[in-house]
Amino acid sequence: MTARRKATGIALVGIAPLALTVLTASPAAAHGSMSDPVSRVFACYAEGPESPQSAACKAAVQVGGAQAFYDWNGVRDGNAGGKSKEKIPDGKLCSGGDAAFKGLDLPRADWPSSKMRAGKHTFHYKATAPHKGSFELYITKAGYDPTKPLKWSDLEAKPFAKVTDPTLTNGEYVFDGKVPARSGRHLIYSIWQRSDSPEAFYTCSDVVFGKAKGGSAAAPAPTASAPTDTQIAAGAEKASMDLRQHSHKGGGTGGHGDAAPQAGADRPALAGDTDAAHHGNAARPEGGAKPLAGQHLAETGGDSSTAPIAIAGAAVLAAGAGVLFATSRRRAARHRG
Repeated sequence: MTARRKATGIALVGIAPLALTVLTASPAAAHGSMSDPVSRVFACYAEGPESPQSAACKAAVQVGGAQAFYDWNGVRDGNAGGKSKEKIPDGKLCSGGDAAFKGLDLPRADWPSSKMRAGKHTFHYKATAPHKGSFELYITKAGYDPTKPLKWSDLEAKPFAKVTDPTLTNGEYVFDGKVPARSGRHLIYSIWQRSDSPEAFYTCSDVVFGKAKGGSAAAPAPTASAPTDTQIAAGAEKASMDLRQHSHKGGGTGGHGDAAPQAGADRPALAGDTDAAHHGNAARPEGGAKPLAGQHLAETGGDSSTAPIAIAGAAVLAAGAGVLFATSRRRAARHRG
């Protein structure tokens, strides 16, 4: 083997792993939930997954366990592909068809709710990993009965608000919509469909127009509150979906390679578990995250620091290979002399 070929081989062997790092750097998983009006899962998380205050949240924990609320940003279908209405069965809209969040599907008239009125409303959607995509918001029809399982036919056929790639402000998507006139207790259902992946996210937000019955005279239905950043940070260690890294690793069976889930008898199966009988909620392979607006949020296209680091490393190896090549040529020239 000539000196030139040897140097070239060394350079290629050194650069190849880093080149693969650049090529395989993939988008981080999108995660989030509606914060205005507050979604069910977000409201119950704010109350405290282990000891919620409202009767509805207590019942949801009894049915599905507390882990679902630590994973408040993961009500999702990794393979929705714009077919949410076809894939999610009636009665399971609030859980996104995922048994891990089945407590959210309980038909009750006392879920924590937000005041709402007809006309323009500015919606906020907390995003722990923002991505390009579209939001569709649906509202229940007049005559909606919250004590019955939510069906697709309970929602208006068309969204009253639809927006693509809304503005991200302080870790939240913010966009306006014109809310239809209603009276009493209703529900706003959101679908966040990513455009860079088949993954979609779902929320149910209980809202009240004017006055509504709910709960009892002794314990009326509470007002929903979104958790503070401090509360979110405090529960991050117990989230099976890492709020900081989102290191999803898709497998042949749709595995969800998040941080190791917490042990506990009340922990339900997690979104993306490999048990096919649970669901087929596989996510695409995902990458890392970077800080944004004081929080670790992943950007579309993956962690922007990954590629520069890999390229810089490759450049260093290439430079070293160049020096080795030049040295070999000088030695070869001396031997010919």
